[in-house]
Amino acid sequence: MSLATFLNRENTIAKPGFSRWLVPPAALSVHLAIGQAYSFSVFNLPMSKLIGIKEAAPEDWKLTTLGWIFSLAIVCLGLAAAFGGKWVEKAGPRKAMFASACFFATGFLVSAFGISIHNILIVYLGYGVLGGIGLGLGYVAPVKTLISWFPDRPGMATGLAIMGFGGGAMIGSPLAVALMDHFKSDTSLGVGEAFAVMGVSYFIFMMWGVITIRVPAPNWKPEGYVPSTKTQAMISKYNVSADNAIKTPQFYFLWLVLFLNVTAGIGVLGQASAMSQEMFKGRITPAAAAGFVGLLSIFNMAGRFFWSSASDYIGRKQTYMIYFVLGAVLYALTPTTGEMGSIVLFVSVYAVILSMYGAGFATIPAYLSDIFGKAQVSAIHGRILTAWSAAGVAGPALVNYIREYQISQGVPPAQSYSFTMYLMAGLLVVGFACNFMIKPVDAKFHSPELN
Repeated sequence: MSLATFLNRENTIAKPGFSRWLVPPAALSVHLAIGQAYSFSVFNLPMSKLIGIKEAAPEDWKLTTLGWIFSLAIVCLGLAAAFGGKWVEKAGPRKAMFASACFFATGFLVSAFGISIHNILIVYLGYGVLGGIGLGLGYVAPVKTLISWFPDRPGMATGLAIMGFGGGAMIGSPLAVALMDHFKSDTSLGVGEAFAVMGVSYFIFMMWGVITIRVPAPNWKPEGYVPSTKTQAMISKYNVSADNAIKTPQFYFLWLVLFLNVTAGIGVLGQASAMSQEMFKGRITPAAAAGFVGLLSIFNMAGRFFWSSASDYIGRKQTYMIYFVLGAVLYALTPTTGEMGSIVLFVSVYAVILSMYGAGFATIPAYLSDIFGKAQVSAIHGRILTAWSAAGVAGPALVNYIREYQISQGVPPAQSYSFTMYLMAGLLVVGFACNFMIKPVDAKFHSPELN
C-alpha cells in the first residue's frame, strides 16, 4: 500500500471490533507534540547568546526579536486552522495529522538551519510559519473524529485531546533543556542541535497517532447510546455548513466568548511569575515563582479535561456561564488576596482561573457541534480559533501596557495589577452577556445537503 493510499480517508474507516478508546490517545499524541509551543520560551535566553556564548554579543538577537517567533507561530496557527479547516474535513484526520507532523517537524529543521547560519528570517519561516501551520492543522485535525466516536461524551473526548496541548510544555521544556545541555560545548549552546533532534523526535511521536487514528463507519453509534434529554434544547439536530455558520450571529457570539475568556486568561498567565513575586515581595522567591507557574500548567491541563467532561452533563452554555461568573469573581478577588497577604488563597484563586482558561479551549469544539452540528465542525472550529490569535495579542498587551503606565504614574509594582484584574473581570462580564445571547440557529441557515 502506497503512502497516498494509506492516508486516504476511506482507508481510515474502522472495522468491526475497533475500540473507540484508541482514538483519544491517537489525538493526544499529536496535541502533546504541538503543545511544545507553550514551552518555546525556554529557548529565548540561549538564542540571545548564540554568538557570545557566555554573554550576549552585539551581533546576537535581542529578546524582543526572538519574541516574534512564538507570536508568529500562534498567528499562523489561527490562520492555518481557519483556512485549512475545510480541507481537514475532506482529507480526513489521518492525512491532516500527517500534514501537521510534516509541517511541525520541518519547522524545527528549517529553524535549526537558520540558527546554524544565524539568520533570524529563516527561523521565522521555520518555527514561526511552517511550525505554525503544523500547529493549526494538528489542533483541528482530530476534533470531528472525536465527536463522532463519542456522541455520548463529546466534551470529555475533545477534552482528553486538547488537554495534551496544555500539557505539551511539561514534555517540551525538560526535553529542550536536556538536549541543549547534551550538545553544549565551548563554542555552541546546543540550540540548533536540540531543534534538529526535537523535529525528528516529534515527527516519530506524532506518527503513532497517524497510524492509529480511525473514523467510525457511516451511521455507527455506541452500543446502548441514547441521546441525552437534559440539554437537548441547545443541541441541534441539523447541520450548518462552515460557510453558512459565519453568516449567523451565533458564530460571532461564540467567537467573542472564546476571545474574551482567552484574553483574560492569557493576559495574566504571562505575568504569573512576576505578579506573584511583586505582590508577595520577599516571600515568593524566583524559584518558588517558577514552581508556581509549573503548578498553573498542571491546572491549565487538568481543567481542560475536568470542565469539558462536566459540560457533557450540565450543558455547554451552562458551563461557560460558570467560567464567566466564577472567573469574574476570582479576578476581582485577586488583588484582595495580595492585600490580605495570603499566598495560599492567591495560588488557589489563580489555579481555578487557569483551569477555566484551558477549559475554554477544550469545551468550544463540543459547543460548536451542539450549535452547528458535527458535519463541518472541524472547519467551523478552525475559523473560531482566529479568536485565539487575536486574544494572544490583546491579552498580554492589555496587562503589560496598563502595568507600565501605572508604574510610570507612581503606582507601586505590587498594586499595579489591581486595575488590570478588575478590567479582566469586566471582560468576563461581557463574555457572560455574549454567552447568554446564544440561541439555536435559525432554520434558514441549515444545510440540508449535510443532514
